[in-house]
Amino acid sequence: MLKFDFSFMFEPNVKDGINEEDIARLQPVLSQIVEETAREKPSFVKILFDRNLMESLEDLREWILNFDSLVVIGIGGSSLGTAALASALKPFDWNYLSKAERGGYLRIFFLENVDPDYTASVLDRIDLRTTVFNVVSKSGSTAECLAHYQIIRGLLEIKGLKPSEHIVFTTDPKKGLLRKIAERDKIVALDIPPELGGRFSVLSAVGLFPAMAIGIDVKALVDGAKDAYMKCVVLDVWKNPSAMMTACYYLHKLKGRRITVMMPYSNRLYTLADWFRQLWAESLGKKYSLTGEIVYEGLTPIKALGVVDQHSQLQLYNEGPDDKTITFIEVEKFDREVLIPSIHQDEEIAYLNDKKLSELLKNELLGTERSLAFNGRPSMRIIFPSINAYELGQFFMYYEFTTTLMGKLLKIDPFDQPGVELGKQITYSLMGRKGFEEMKFPEPTKKVVIE
Repeated sequence: MLKFDFSFMFEPNVKDGINEEDIARLQPVLSQIVEETAREKPSFVKILFDRNLMESLEDLREWILNFDSLVVIGIGGSSLGTAALASALKPFDWNYLSKAERGGYLRIFFLENVDPDYTASVLDRIDLRTTVFNVVSKSGSTAECLAHYQIIRGLLEIKGLKPSEHIVFTTDPKKGLLRKIAERDKIVALDIPPELGGRFSVLSAVGLFPAMAIGIDVKALVDGAKDAYMKCVVLDVWKNPSAMMTACYYLHKLKGRRITVMMPYSNRLYTLADWFRQLWAESLGKKYSLTGEIVYEGLTPIKALGVVDQHSQLQLYNEGPDDKTITFIEVEKFDREVLIPSIHQDEEIAYLNDKKLSELLKNELLGTERSLAFNGRPSMRIIFPSINAYELGQFFMYYEFTTTLMGKLLKIDPFDQPGVELGKQITYSLMGRKGFEEMKFPEPTKKVVIE
């Protein structure tokens, strides 16, 4: 099970931290919103108990393993969770291994950003004949997703390959363009429940289908999330990691700490911070409250990598504005170990002799944590006993639940994203999409350009 160390969120461990009295005052409200959320059972919880989902995945297992590569075509919530799973649970050289070395499972690539250089580089590295493309869009109208889909489908048809034999859609069960195309062209389509937002969808077909294709234990993922959920609904803040995280983030926000830094001390878990950034930013960054008041609410998420960003960001965190909380992600046991040999006996280097890299990494984390505390900067630690599917499932659930509690505490809707929709509509207008020709958007009346 994941462990949580909140020590350096509290006084006297850190100056101007929170205290037990703060938690006691917040406890009644937190208990109420935990109880409300458990009673409502959000869609990201319901999906864990959907037997049809697991059956639909198993129906595709034998077919999918006929391929060598999987390309996930999606953006935002349609790909960030999957990328985090692949990065955490597959070796860094996964795509360079032979199929036998991969145990028969697939390589994985992502087409997200519509950068032509990047898209072309992915297409250069795959063989269309041995590749399956997972097109992920709940609405079926995401411009970036549809652009890549059309490029892929065009290439398949040029090569004389049937799209229905190389494409899987993951989309709304009834509505949208992709569902319409799937029914017309007999393309396999997996369902995204209509009420399930993309950033909360990693443990649905969105993340579990590609995870299965690359050999991740999807049952362990779901089991981890289920077990975490049982702790998320405990009413006592001191026994509920999600409630305590919510309390810490919220109480420090009241002190002006509106920036949330997530800092994994593991390259494999670094992409988790990308997933967290979307979840936190898109869910909590809202102009309007539930009652329609203008509130400009939100906490800004930042991504950092220990120990790399000790050498690029830590100076700001220690001596810059006191407007941040730091969430460290620690790994107790790595899959591999590297020993530092005893080469030199010079005083400046001998202290490293015969030490393990994991020991250096852990002490770097502790050093950073203590330096922040010395400067009165709060932090907490999420501790992975090891990196596996079960622990990842827990992590996703804890943060999805925490985000929901934060939304309720801030009195905003954590499940919509109107600020994203406006940008999409302006893009449609600029690209000449029918129905958006008259879209109004600001143009600069005075241009300031330097060449």
